[in-house]
Amino acid sequence: MTSVSTPPAFVAVDWGTSSFRGWLMSAKGEAIAESRGGEGMLHCVTSGFAPVLRHHLTRLGAPDGTPVLICGMAGARQGWREAPYLKTPTRLEALHEGAIRVDAPGDVRILPGIAQARADRPDVMRGEETQLLGVTEPDFTGLVCIPGTHSKWIRIEGGHVVEFSTYMTGELFSVISQHSILAHAIETDGSSQADSAPFREGLAAALAAPSGLSASLFRLRAAQLLGFEQRSDGAARLSGLLIGTEIADARHQYGVQALRLIGAGQLGRLYEAALKAQGFDVTVADAEEASRFGLTKAAINIWGTQF
Repeated sequence: MTSVSTPPAFVAVDWGTSSFRGWLMSAKGEAIAESRGGEGMLHCVTSGFAPVLRHHLTRLGAPDGTPVLICGMAGARQGWREAPYLKTPTRLEALHEGAIRVDAPGDVRILPGIAQARADRPDVMRGEETQLLGVTEPDFTGLVCIPGTHSKWIRIEGGHVVEFSTYMTGELFSVISQHSILAHAIETDGSSQADSAPFREGLAAALAAPSGLSASLFRLRAAQLLGFEQRSDGAARLSGLLIGTEIADARHQYGVQALRLIGAGQLGRLYEAALKAQGFDVTVADAEEASRFGLTKAAINIWGTQF
C-alpha cells in the first residue's frame, strides 16, 4: 500500500476468479493507494465477499462511506451478486448503466459483463468489458485482443461491442502441460520466449495448418522421444502451437488489421510478437491499467457530480 495527500474519491476493484486488486482513487483517476491479494471469487464463495472487501478497504485507508465500484467475477452468477449481462451490440460508454448495488454498508456497485446471445456463436465476458472501456475512445472502431486464460478478440464499431470470440488458449496450455501425456514434455517454468526457435516454429505450424493441432501436439512429444528436441523446448513450442491456432481462427473471422492488444508480462510479449509476425498493426496497452482506467471512467459517470 502507498499513499499521497491527494483526496480520495472512490475505490476501484478488479475482482477475479483467484485474485483481488483494489485501488483508492482520486476524482482525476489517480491511484492513491493499492491493495491486492489472493481472495478471488473461489475463495469468497465460502468465506464471503463483504469481509474481504472490508479488509482491503482498511488496508487502503479508505474513509468511511467512500463509494466502491467493482468489475469482474464478483458479479458472476456464483459471485457476490449477479450483475446481468448487457447484450451485444452494446455501447461501452453506457456500461455504468448496468451496474447493480450490493447489500453492504455504503454505496458498493458491480459492473455488468457482456453477452453475445446468439445460438450460433454464444459467448460471454466479465471483466474484459471494463478493460475495453479503459483503452478505447467513445467513437472507437477497430479490433482488440485480450490474451489470458480465456483470450478474447473483440470487434468494436463506433464505441459499440458488436461481436467477440473467446479462446481457451491459456487454460488449454495449463491442462495439456499438467494433465496430459505432454506433461512429460513440458517444463512449466515460464521460459517460453517470443524470439525462440521452438515458439516461432510452433506458431508457423499452427498458422499453416490450424486444423492439424491434435497431430502437432503429439509430434511435440515424439520429437523429444526421438532426440530431435529437448524437454526445455516443450513449453515454447506448445505456446506457439496454441497461440498460432487462436490467431489463425481470429484472422479468418476478422482479417488482418490494426489491433489494440491489452496484455501484460511474458504472455503479452508472446502475443505481440506473434501478431506482428502475421502483419497486424499492434498497439499495446497494459492490462492492469486498462482495468483501472475503465473503472475510473465508469465511476465518474456514476458519481462524478458527487466527487
